[in-house]
Amino acid sequence: MTEPVRGSSPSSDSARVPAELEAFFRIADRWRLSADDQIKLLGSPGRSTFFKWKKAGGTLPADTVERLSHILSIWKALRILFTIEERADDWIRRPNDFFDGASALDTMLQGRVVDIYRVRQYLDAQRGG
Repeated sequence: MTEPVRGSSPSSDSARVPAELEAFFRIADRWRLSADDQIKLLGSPGRSTFFKWKKAGGTLPADTVERLSHILSIWKALRILFTIEERADDWIRRPNDFFDGASALDTMLQGRVVDIYRVRQYLDAQRGG
């Protein structure tokens, strides 16, 4: 079993929203994600846990921290590949042959870390990383 990770520094407590979680919620707004989609991308925590994280932060499981790392890397790669923010934000919903005609978002919403990582790998390859 993986150890939970509290905040983004050893001295943080449950009253602080970790920076990576704050960034995720900003990305979710840009990508127009529903609460259900956000919950799935974060590893399907309970709804009450999700809304607590959104309001006040808290302890994040290692699985969620890994997911956040990949999502933030996807965001960064899109900003490198697309100079127009709207195109970067729209790309996530466009069908893509690499994902068998599904969008990157549909691929990530399959629910597994490996699905999110697959999108990250694709974008890293596209930008030569």
